Amino acid sequence: MSFFETLVALLAVAVFLLQITRRVHLPYPGILAAAGVAVAMVPGAPNIPIDPHTALALFIAPVLVDSAYDFPIGAARRMLLPIFVYAVVAVLATTGIVVAIGTMTAGLPLAVAVTLGAIVAPPDAAAATAVLSGLPVDRRVDTLLKGESLFNDATALLLFSAALNVHASGGLGSATVIKIAIAAPGGIVFGIAFGYLLSRLRPLTENTVGGTLLQFVYAFATWLIAERLHLSAVLATVSSAMTIATLATVNDSPRMRVHSFAVWTTVVFLLNVVAFLLMGLQAKSIVQTMSPDELARAVGFATIVVISVIVCRMAIAFLFHAVVAYRHKRGGYLAPFQHGETMLVGWAGMRGLVTLATAFALPPDFPERNLVVLAAFAVVLATLVIQGGTLAPMIHLLRLGRQTAVRKETDVARAGLAEAAVARLASEEGPEAAALIAQYAKTAADPGGLSDDRRRGLLRAATLAQRQRLDELRDADLIGATQYLELQEDLDWQQLAAESEKERRITES
Repeated sequence: MSFFETLVALLAVAVFLLQITRRVHLPYPGILAAAGVAVAMVPGAPNIPIDPHTALALFIAPVLVDSAYDFPIGAARRMLLPIFVYAVVAVLATTGIVVAIGTMTAGLPLAVAVTLGAIVAPPDAAAATAVLSGLPVDRRVDTLLKGESLFNDATALLLFSAALNVHASGGLGSATVIKIAIAAPGGIVFGIAFGYLLSRLRPLTENTVGGTLLQFVYAFATWLIAERLHLSAVLATVSSAMTIATLATVNDSPRMRVHSFAVWTTVVFLLNVVAFLLMGLQAKSIVQTMSPDELARAVGFATIVVISVIVCRMAIAFLFHAVVAYRHKRGGYLAPFQHGETMLVGWAGMRGLVTLATAFALPPDFPERNLVVLAAFAVVLATLVIQGGTLAPMIHLLRLGRQTAVRKETDVARAGLAEAAVARLASEEGPEAAALIAQYAKTAADPGGLSDDRRRGLLRAATLAQRQRLDELRDADLIGATQYLELQEDLDWQQLAAESEKERRITES
């Protein structure tokens, strides 16, 4: 099988597995990890070399832009201390534990051990988000996990780059120290400036395919230019995406947002599929070249590393939250998490795409590369399968789900939006304004009324009748192709709104 044939096979399997994960509330990265290894074990699967320089930009830049653009900065300010602890302190602590294990048990050189620690230290929120989207928990927990995942990548990749520079230069010289010192602040400044420039160009490409392509161009260009300037590519990418999101206005095209969301969701999923497939292929090729003694050494070492990163994460979670609870009793501003929420945060430390990409980015001649890569893959597989697979049962067991509260919050928000619409239309005249005011006023008075079974059925029937009439107008050449597509999109969203309410009711029942 060629790489393309193998990828198509895994994509087909991934589509099937996604339908299973949706129904049993399992995070799709864990399922993809197992599927990637399984497909790679198929006889005839190709051995695909990965360019280290390309790996980080290809797999990490789009994911960072996707996460950073939608990240709630206001909520992050209120959670600044916990995010700092998990994104910086926890990464450094985990790296330190792995360094101690690597040097003492496997005899790894210090730079190699630090590199491994930086690879396995940052958790990935993708698996947790896949579960929490169906089983919402407290907003603080959700914000903490997403904020941690966004910023711990910067900490880990700075450590990773520093360790590679130290290894390449043969020591920690003054030139290396200066390069490391300016990487973080320089990356932030460059990202903000580049993001501001791109925000001026975006309106020129609104509502075009070029607008979506520009988003990918700037994601990869930010990363690549920052690397060429020897700055922190991850901080540059995050700061540029946040800058563009901050400068965006309410006048941005809804059509562009809808289209971009669909494209980026698909691309991020595709990157996960490719990464896990490549993980399986690399693991297979490494294992095949190892002697039985080398393989036994690698398995033993990887097991110790897996246990250490899980235990370290749990210890940090309970220690930090104990400190917060102690300070809260003495007037501290930060309210402590519940014990169940602390357990959830500690257990939600799954490793994923960032760990895979940094493992791919190791140079071919890196010392103990096979051992480091296998240990990294073991951490990804173990945490995604063991921790990711038990997140949903844990939320049920500890009664952390907030489905009812979230529904009430959504209804209140819908009513608030309707009230804003009524206030805006109050000064307008004419039958059209009156009809809209009546519709929005009903929503404001009864935000849950939109989910009435009878009304949803009538809305769906009316939408189907409108589709039939729209097709008749097109066939009679009474409207153009552009108008047809515009009206068709309006009906699509109208029908999707009705069906989403139906699906929510079915899920609740």
